[in-house]
Amino acid sequence: MTPQGTAENRDIEFENIFLTVKSITAYKKIIRGVSGKFKSGELTAIMGPSGAGKTSLLNILTGYQKSGIQGIIKCSNERGKKRKKASSDYRNYSCYILQDDHLLDYFTVYEIMYYTTKLKIGGLSREENDFLIDDILSTLGLIKQKRTPCGSLSGGQKKRLSIALELIDDPPIMFLDEPTTGLDSNSSRQCIEMLKSLAQKGRTIICTIHQPSAPLYMTFDHVYIMAQGKCIYQGLPQNTISFLASAGYICPQYHNPADFLMEVANGEYGDSVDILSLAKESCLCKVENVLQYDQNSNETWKRDSCHPSSFYTNYSTISASEGNFIKEQKDKEKDMSIEPAIITREILLEDPECCIRKKPSEWTRFLVLFQKQLIYFYRDWTVARIKLILHFLVGIFLGVTFQNSGYNASKFITNLSFFMVSVVYLSYTALMPAALRFPSELKILRKEHFNRWYKLRTYYASFLAADFPLQILFTLAYTIGSYTISSQPLEIRRFLMVFLIHSMATLVSAGIGTMFGTIVNPVNGTFLGAILTAVNICFGGFLCLFPQMNNVMYYLSNLSYMRFCMESILQAIYGFNRGKLICPEEEEYCMFTNPNEVLHEIGMDECSYWTDFGWLIVNLLVFRLLGYCALKYKVK
Repeated sequence: MTPQGTAENRDIEFENIFLTVKSITAYKKIIRGVSGKFKSGELTAIMGPSGAGKTSLLNILTGYQKSGIQGIIKCSNERGKKRKKASSDYRNYSCYILQDDHLLDYFTVYEIMYYTTKLKIGGLSREENDFLIDDILSTLGLIKQKRTPCGSLSGGQKKRLSIALELIDDPPIMFLDEPTTGLDSNSSRQCIEMLKSLAQKGRTIICTIHQPSAPLYMTFDHVYIMAQGKCIYQGLPQNTISFLASAGYICPQYHNPADFLMEVANGEYGDSVDILSLAKESCLCKVENVLQYDQNSNETWKRDSCHPSSFYTNYSTISASEGNFIKEQKDKEKDMSIEPAIITREILLEDPECCIRKKPSEWTRFLVLFQKQLIYFYRDWTVARIKLILHFLVGIFLGVTFQNSGYNASKFITNLSFFMVSVVYLSYTALMPAALRFPSELKILRKEHFNRWYKLRTYYASFLAADFPLQILFTLAYTIGSYTISSQPLEIRRFLMVFLIHSMATLVSAGIGTMFGTIVNPVNGTFLGAILTAVNICFGGFLCLFPQMNNVMYYLSNLSYMRFCMESILQAIYGFNRGKLICPEEEEYCMFTNPNEVLHEIGMDECSYWTDFGWLIVNLLVFRLLGYCALKYKVK
């Protein structure tokens, strides 16, 4: 089924939804017992002033918010078979489009659609893929931007592309958070009209919106107005003025009904929330609304299934029962004042099985994500090309700086400095980009993972598979120049051993950067990375040699991966039966011409290269695992 077709009808109904969050001093109620029904084939807008709880309600309906909730959510279609399911099943045929459009700027519209199709639907040929993509892009008016990079799209086009990506697997239920944010009036109108056309094909589309213009407000099929965590109106937008008038709030002529409703909800005409909640509960508008069109007068009029006079109930009648209603509501809220730790979320689904397309295997998704990662690395010149060139140039520069230190017996301290600088350089240049990159990608990852494009472990495995060879390539570019120019032993075995440890230092540091970049923001991530690098340098065995360390520092040095890097590199250079070092003729005396004496002087004569390499493997696995756990925590 393509987006041109008719989606399966699914209504959403919720009863007595409460949301309680824990503040610094106490528990705070965000949503206070709201109920409602959103029908398929309708475009529903959840509106309200800032802090009304509209986004919180949307997060509850989508499953994005999982804690502190109590209430019942029902999702039904025409088949009527009932059973209880977990919230994960409820989300299997819905999607959530967040307020911000997080797209990969280095991909074209077609490319991002193509790879998303491969992630969502299995078994399609290239021709079927292209047909589906063209169909969706034509429906959303993006066919002319098919070859345009995502970074060059306008705000409205990015919003439409975000919707197009979720239409690929044709979800019957769509949630959107503030789809018109950042758009001008014309783009906002086009966006809402597009959503309405999609809803008319049978989808249930719910979006939050802050304060639309009058024409935009009348475009919606159904509005759900919230204030102070309560619902104060739900029904047709055309009935808003009549509803407010029935509660004693007269909208001025030529005034935008949406603006007036927001003014009333904000308390500009007194404390109106309880009054409007009473009016809604009194069936002033909670009924079937029928639109009829009079062609002679060219006017639209509304009729409520309640008695017509109910729209103009005397305000004193409402006030008479207001006290009892408010008391009942407060008593009800008091009964619900329990800690979120024991609040449960019950989802009642009616026949959750629907026509779900064949999903690709996780191995197929891994290959698609791996290919995307490689393309991203290649096109972002700051990630790959410039870094490769700089590593090669820095390797040459340091090789020239420490020239002849590899064989000169009088420069063994200089040679130790060279390898320490090498380890620090490779570690720092791997750690910082990872700490800076992941926060920006976390938003894209959270959106795609929440909408079930792939499993988190599949993404993480594809990232590692693409990142490892790249980091090793950077290390090779550095090691070739620095090793040979600094006059280290020209033996292929020793070169490979040094290159292997350089690579391990790079990979371990990149894992630490990923962990910091996931847990904290970029500023704190770079700060923590710099601090950890400094601490590792102190315990690396160069600034303070192991024989000169006290017992506490020596044992703490076992926590420094730079210690294992330095020990193994110096074992590769001075160990394994290397011949005597050369003492230049201009030097009167060279104290350390025997490599074994060098290792003994710095306290590394009893170390084992492969033991240190094993500990580096342990460090790599630990930090990569911690990075995955941090990523999993952040995403969920």
